[in-house]
Amino acid sequence: MTLRLDWCTHDAAKYACRYWHYSHSIPAGKLVKIGVWEFDKFIGCIIYSRGASPYLLERFKIDQTEGCELTRVALRPHTAPVSRMLSISLKFLKKHCPGLRLVVSFADPEEGHVGGIYKATNWVYTGRSNPTVENYVNGRWQHVRNSYHKIKGKTVQTRVRQGKHRYVMPLDAFARTLVEPFRQPYPVAECARSTDSGTSGDQPEGGGAIPTRALNTAATPEV
Repeated sequence: MTLRLDWCTHDAAKYACRYWHYSHSIPAGKLVKIGVWEFDKFIGCIIYSRGASPYLLERFKIDQTEGCELTRVALRPHTAPVSRMLSISLKFLKKHCPGLRLVVSFADPEEGHVGGIYKATNWVYTGRSNPTVENYVNGRWQHVRNSYHKIKGKTVQTRVRQGKHRYVMPLDAFARTLVEPFRQPYPVAECARSTDSGTSGDQPEGGGAIPTRALNTAATPEV
C-alpha cells in the first residue's frame, strides 16, 4: 500500500505543522490528529478540532457537539493528490467519531489559497467569512480577540485581513439539507496550489478546553 492514514502522535503532528504548514504552528486545544504515510514514510498530518469560533456551526443549526473544523493539512512533498488524502481522512473521521454531522474549513486568500482541494472532494462552498483584525504581538500576527488582553497600554501594529473562503462537508443526509440553502458557486482558483491546505494559519484556532461529545479526542490512541 503506497498511501496510509492512521492516528499519529502529538509530537509527529507538531513537527508536520512546524515544518510543512505555512502557519508553522499546531492548533491549540483538543485535536484529532490523522497521520499520512506514503511508501511507509511519514509525510504529514490532517488535523480536525472544534475550531476557534463558538459560532462556527450556528448558521447551519448544527449543535457544537455535532461538528468540527478542519484546521490543518500539513504535508511535505508527496505523490498522492491532497484531495485523495482528505477524502480518506473524512471517512476515517466519520468512522471513529460517529456523532459528527458537519465539518467546516477555510481557505485563506491572503496566503494564495482558494480551496481547490474542497472543490475536488465535493465540499459545499458557502461564501466568505467576515474580514478580521489582527495585532502583531510577540513576533506573530494574532486575532484581535485573542491578543486584546496582551496589548493593553501598548502600541502595536494592526492589520485587516480579508474574509476567508468557507467550505462545509455534511456527513449525513439531514445535514446536507441544512447546508444546501447556503451553497454558492465555487470561487475561481486564481492561484490555488497543488498543496493548498485551505486551512487558516496565523488566526488562532483549535479545539476548546473540553472535547465535544462527538469529536471524542480523548479516545484517540497515540502511535
